[in-house]
Amino acid sequence: MSLAVETRALTRRFGDVLAVDRLDLAIPEGEAFGLLGPNGAGKTTAIKMLTTLLPPTEGHARVAGHDIIRDAPAVRRAIGYVPQVLSADGSLTGRQNLEIFAKLYDIPRAQREERISDALDFMGLGEAADRSAKTYSGGMVRRLEIAQSILHEPQVLFLDEPTVGLDPVARAAVWEHIRRLRAEHGMTVILTTHYMEEADLLCERVAIMAKGRIAALGTPAELKASVAKPGATLDDVFAHYTGNSLESGGDFRDAARARRTARRLG
Repeated sequence: MSLAVETRALTRRFGDVLAVDRLDLAIPEGEAFGLLGPNGAGKTTAIKMLTTLLPPTEGHARVAGHDIIRDAPAVRRAIGYVPQVLSADGSLTGRQNLEIFAKLYDIPRAQREERISDALDFMGLGEAADRSAKTYSGGMVRRLEIAQSILHEPQVLFLDEPTVGLDPVARAAVWEHIRRLRAEHGMTVILTTHYMEEADLLCERVAIMAKGRIAALGTPAELKASVAKPGATLDDVFAHYTGNSLESGGDFRDAARARRTARRLG
């Protein structure tokens, strides 16, 4: 079995705060994998290390076969990343946003136009390609950001809270496009989310993090069975392993960031 992501004792400290504590993961190629947990559990910190945005304090990790420290440029060429923060420019059209990313990814000039058109069409944005991105709905903005991240045909796609702030219709549209990415391109997808329904529908396996560690790992069905509650949901699993309800956790800054994200996508 080939692994898209492998971590061994991956650790990150911020001063006295242990954000990620000896994380061990093995994610096969082509899998949809979810990282769940309350705010402050270490999900985004783990993603930032795996995408080379943050160096680990200790431990090792390989993404698409490349070491995140020794082969960081190769890792970046092999991945796509959609962060929580806005990565599209509202003053540009959808097509112009993708043109910038095509240059950043060093896509050969002769291939750019076709790649950009294909990505826009795949994400259902072909008809809106030449409209200013500031006129897009929240779901369209998120789909544009995913289109940006897949222009270079990455092996692994990281999605950090991909549907936060979206209404149910827009969320379902993003889910459908994520499913198509996996079905048509065999892409490995790793996402963080607070939406248990999202994890249940999209992910083959889920890891629940609490205080920087993996508290539980398995398929959604396995995790539901592990709490020994008739009709258990992932919400029940989350509460069981983290001691938190979905509404708890985080601080003022977390709440402010979530509301800013909701406003710009809403």
